[in-house]
This record gives sequence, structure tokens and C-alpha cells, in this order.
Amino acid sequence: MKESINMDNPLADLISDEIYDLLLRRNLINEKSVRDYTIKKKFKHLRDQKVSAADAIERIRQEYPYLQFDSIRKIIYLGNKI
Repeated sequence: MKESINMDNPLADLISDEIYDLLLRRNLINEKSVRDYTIKKKFKHLRDQKVSAADAIERIRQEYPYLQFDSIRKIIYLGNKI
């Protein structure tokens, strides 16, 4: 019997649920990187809806209350682009 760990694949636009589950089971997923990718994707979506950058960061902050405004800003503007 195959056991699935993942309930929601945050990388569904990149890899299949099966591949994501396999990588997760083998501990090959860097959860911080996945979180950062998700934050960048949400920010881009909000900006596409004409939400100001500051408001978009505040909305994302509500989902990740342990991150400060500047931390989210750095995630969005530094590092790899999506």
C-alpha cells in the first residue's frame, strides 16, 4: 500500500503530486525554499491584481506571522525569480 505524505502540492505548477510526494518522503524537499517560492508566487499574483507592493507584503505577512515585513521583502526581491 502506497502512503502519501502530501495533502497539497505547493509546486503543482512545476512537478506532479506523485513526484512531490516521492521527494518529500525521501527528505529531498527544502521546505524553506518551497515557502519562499510560494511567497514569491503569491506576491506576483497580488501585484497582477494591482495590489500595492506594501499591501501585498502585509497580506502575505498575515499568512506567515512569524516573518517580518523586511524578511518577506527580501524573499520577494532577492534570490531567484519565479
